[in-house]
Amino acid sequence: MSERGLNTVSFAGHAASSAQFKALYAEGMGLVEETASYLDGPGRTASKVLPRMASVLYAAESMRLTTRLMQMASWLLLQRAVNNGEMSREQVLSEKSKVRLDSFNVDRSAPGWNDLPETFRDLIERSLRLQNRVALLDREIYRPQEATAFVPDNQNGVKAQIKLLQTAFGAN
Repeated sequence: MSERGLNTVSFAGHAASSAQFKALYAEGMGLVEETASYLDGPGRTASKVLPRMASVLYAAESMRLTTRLMQMASWLLLQRAVNNGEMSREQVLSEKSKVRLDSFNVDRSAPGWNDLPETFRDLIERSLRLQNRVALLDREIYRPQEATAFVPDNQNGVKAQIKLLQTAFGAN
């Protein structure tokens, strides 16, 4: 590890077991429930009257949305288990290797995107923001060498840590 890396304070380990993590966990699980309710109710009704292109896109995006949320929920549950002492870090690392926190992007320029219900598009956007926060926290906790690689050498280390925390917890 570089000299700068040795002087960097990792707040992620503390943040992962803090009130901020509990809030992130609650937000993630709440979004899972909200999405399930929408897709089983108003979303199902709305999808039946969509134009053909939007209907196909709705089906594909609802699968991606569901997969994205299930991956994040898995990560959050694993992190909660390690925080509560229910699993060791080694056990979590083994299980965590099955969780994908990236590569579920959205093509907002796809034909039919603007015809999708606004609530559905909002759920997608919120899930993407949450996915980014969870992925950043994952890198900070489990691969700190990758997370610090994103900090230019000429950037203030404290400022970089604050920016990472803001990104992880959605602060502005």
